[in-house]
Amino acid sequence: MNNAEIIRSLYESFKIGDIPAVLGAFDENISWTDAEGFPHGGTYIGANAILENVFINLGSEWEGFSAVPTEYVDGGDKIVALGNYSGKYVKTGKSINVPFAHVWTLAGGKITKFVQYTDTLKVSEAL
Repeated sequence: MNNAEIIRSLYESFKIGDIPAVLGAFDENISWTDAEGFPHGGTYIGANAILENVFINLGSEWEGFSAVPTEYVDGGDKIVALGNYSGKYVKTGKSINVPFAHVWTLAGGKITKFVQYTDTLKVSEAL
């Protein structure tokens, strides 16, 4: 599988809730950065930190949260996914539909880095 196929497969695993497959795509020292202003924004190192600080929070704080890519840009070891977030924040009942850009870096068939870009103001309005 090439890097673009790995990332496409990753989004499919997210879509069906196969978190073990998602975590299995990560390098052991993956760096994951959610934008400042996004819930729990910051940088996390390693799959366990990402699971505990990102995925569990998304699952418990949002109803129907999804990240759906509509386009991929293949830069070899960097893959950019462009798409939209949607979901309803449980505490306020407010929904979002905001664009994102995800920059993925891969080496040796594993994801080593993720950086999120999104409209954090629109997300904050839902909080």
